[in-house]
Amino acid sequence: MDVMPQQDPESRRPPEPSPQDPQDPHDPHDPHDPQNPYAMPAEGATAVPPPPPTLRTTLRRAAFGAVAAGVLLAGALVAVPDGDRDAPKEPGPVERAEAAATAGSPASLSDLTALIGDRQKWVESHPDDAPSWATLGSAYVEWGRRSADAAYYGRAEEALKRSLDARPGERGNGEAWVGLAALANARHDFVAAKRWGETVRKQDPKAWSVYPVLIDAYTGLGDVKAATAATEKFGELRKGVPALARTADLYRGQGWREDALATAREAADRAAEPAEKAEALHRLGELAWERGEPEEAVAQFDAALRTDSGHHASLAGKARALVALERTDEALAAYQSAVTGLPRPEDVLELGELYESLELDGDARSQYEELGGLLEQAKAAGVDESVIRARYESDHGDPAVAVELLRGQWKKQHRSAAVADALGWALHRAGKSEEGLEYVQQAVDTGVRNASYAYHLGVIEQKLAQYGPARRHLEEALRTNPAFSPLDAPKAREALETLGEPSPGGPGDTQPPPPPPPAPVPEPKRESEPEPKPERKQEPEQEPKRESPRPEAPAPAPSKTAPAPSKAAPGSPAAVEADASKSP
Repeated sequence: MDVMPQQDPESRRPPEPSPQDPQDPHDPHDPHDPQNPYAMPAEGATAVPPPPPTLRTTLRRAAFGAVAAGVLLAGALVAVPDGDRDAPKEPGPVERAEAAATAGSPASLSDLTALIGDRQKWVESHPDDAPSWATLGSAYVEWGRRSADAAYYGRAEEALKRSLDARPGERGNGEAWVGLAALANARHDFVAAKRWGETVRKQDPKAWSVYPVLIDAYTGLGDVKAATAATEKFGELRKGVPALARTADLYRGQGWREDALATAREAADRAAEPAEKAEALHRLGELAWERGEPEEAVAQFDAALRTDSGHHASLAGKARALVALERTDEALAAYQSAVTGLPRPEDVLELGELYESLELDGDARSQYEELGGLLEQAKAAGVDESVIRARYESDHGDPAVAVELLRGQWKKQHRSAAVADALGWALHRAGKSEEGLEYVQQAVDTGVRNASYAYHLGVIEQKLAQYGPARRHLEEALRTNPAFSPLDAPKAREALETLGEPSPGGPGDTQPPPPPPPAPVPEPKRESEPEPKPERKQEPEQEPKRESPRPEAPAPAPSKTAPAPSKAAPGSPAAVEADASKSP
């Protein structure tokens, strides 16, 4: 197996001083060597040695030396604690990476690199060490995910299989099964991840390490109830920053902004290691961006980058927020650095759309071509990037291809809000707006505060002449995040201008008409009672006159949502009364 290039720890040490030449008899450190250019000059006019000291002087010097030596020895015993040789060493990169994995936290990329190199070297001489193979496989998965290099997923699969060959999962090698679940999640095969994870949970319900992969699998499948239960169980078994981070993500997915923000802040405050701290600050930046607060987002992403300069996801997030602040040159530079250091397909697509919004069509085409190459590499490594490819095809390619890809995802039970929104939008773009409306509505109904989802729903409703809901959802998209997309946010404002202002009475479909009064049910006839005779109509002149007319109550103000009163038919009692009131 090939080892990733890494810097030799010895190369980071300062160079040692060169040894003395054995052929040179002159010691450069001897101050009394007469041929030493750094030798001290002789005292006085000549170099005659002083006379020998007397016996009294010799004894006095010896006594003083003994006392001084005792004082120095006592000071040394005080300064150096007992057992200094047994004091723990500062943990190295391998130990730090192992500690992070044990705590369920991310390790820095440099520490992760050291751990991979250490385990590679170890299993070469210990091929039957199942735990080391499992650790190596899981580290490969994490490295591939964090570096956007899908080639490492094949190495991860090989290492995890070697672990299971050395010790099957039924004999206690649950960590290899957890590694396979994490690998399936990284490849977006959430059904397989769920199967591996639930196998481990059935074998050992208290194995906390299985719950993060189960949360990811349930989220990818759109099973909110199961994801919530797994998150709660993880919080019971593993307290601290990892549980807080997972809980914040759960709240965010359900649209509970205040709870997500409070939990994410607590996670950032309690994070200690740089990689863990950077991840927590990045989450705060994402939440600020979704709230439409680009200044706060830039501040949080900058804090994450100061904590971990290699956190390229924060660099892409910062670029997105800089676009909203109209700092376009800085945004382009940040995007280019991000996709160079971490070529994630979603970031490459965003950069292409930014170029397109700036009418830099050549640069946009270059980015879309790069996106196509990344998607092909991912497919060759077994990674399913159908959602990203469908998003590109819906807006920049062939919507029919997008529909086919996303219908395949739906059949695989991949029914998250992201898949539902992408499928609904692709159907609309392919001319099937009525069918697409159902899927986008399902994405919005999850509660997630995503401006793009609201925008898609509003556009489809406008196409279907549902102008009231269309206006409401377009306004929601721009209220959630006024700059949610350099291409779509201006289109949302255009659509609102086309719809115009609502009528004074409000949209007709915001208040349904009142139901008609129930028809009177005739009472059953009784045999003993005779048929009632029709009452004779009383002549108008026989009506009793009122002594003093009562003042009429003021008519209620017309309701904005109530239907207009219908005109009385000619000849009806209402029409007769109206004519009588007009007569002098």
